[in-house]
Amino acid sequence: MPKKVDHEARRQEISEALWRLASTRGLDGASLRDVAAEAGISLGRLQHYFRSKDEMLLFALQHINRLAGERIRARIEALPEEPTPREVLRACLSGLLPLDEKSRVGVLVGAAYFARAVYDEPLRAEAKNGIPQLRALFADQLRRAAERGELPPERATEDEAMLLISMVDGLSTYVLLDVHGPRTALRLLDLHLAQLFGTEGAGGGDAGAPASYGAGAGAGAAPASGEGAAPPSRPGEGSAKPAGRA
Repeated sequence: MPKKVDHEARRQEISEALWRLASTRGLDGASLRDVAAEAGISLGRLQHYFRSKDEMLLFALQHINRLAGERIRARIEALPEEPTPREVLRACLSGLLPLDEKSRVGVLVGAAYFARAVYDEPLRAEAKNGIPQLRALFADQLRRAAERGELPPERATEDEAMLLISMVDGLSTYVLLDVHGPRTALRLLDLHLAQLFGTEGAGGGDAGAPASYGAGAGAGAAPASGEGAAPPSRPGEGSAKPAGRA
């Protein structure tokens, strides 16, 4: 009997071949033929799974977003039972930083998508999709912290949550540009959280562990609508889905 091919798995493998190329030459520098060669298949076989480059790019971005959601869920699940809001925020925020080579590739791919999404409406819509969910997740943690007396109530806002997302985007960008290294980015994140929450309990656990593929917050590495996985239910977390970078 002929071998049964898992079409979804093969499309994901092609997406990951695209990411490897995009991390070194950008999306415009990765042709269908290049991606096919990187994936170890013929151009005709690739076109069996994707009719056009635009279709491949959109699917690959959605795949990034699913992985980003799974990664953040795993980081929250790895925290101690009933984690504090600060622990949840640090786990999520540090997971969006390029702290090792694999996560650096993910952020580079995200930057490549960002440059294209500015002019590509379908990609822009997908890239923006998860930001409201991530903002809501962070705002919920800030409100929990205020209720616990760990944060001034006036800081428990969606604006503050958006500032956290923007800060991580900036820190990640400067790592890519070699303005500072990953350890400095993590130190600056901890410095901001210390200023926000107070110095007690800065850092913590293995929250600085590197992330895998997926992009940081800004350009959309969030679970696509109806796809991916929301963070696990923890006290006060609600059901917001995290975003990543693309």
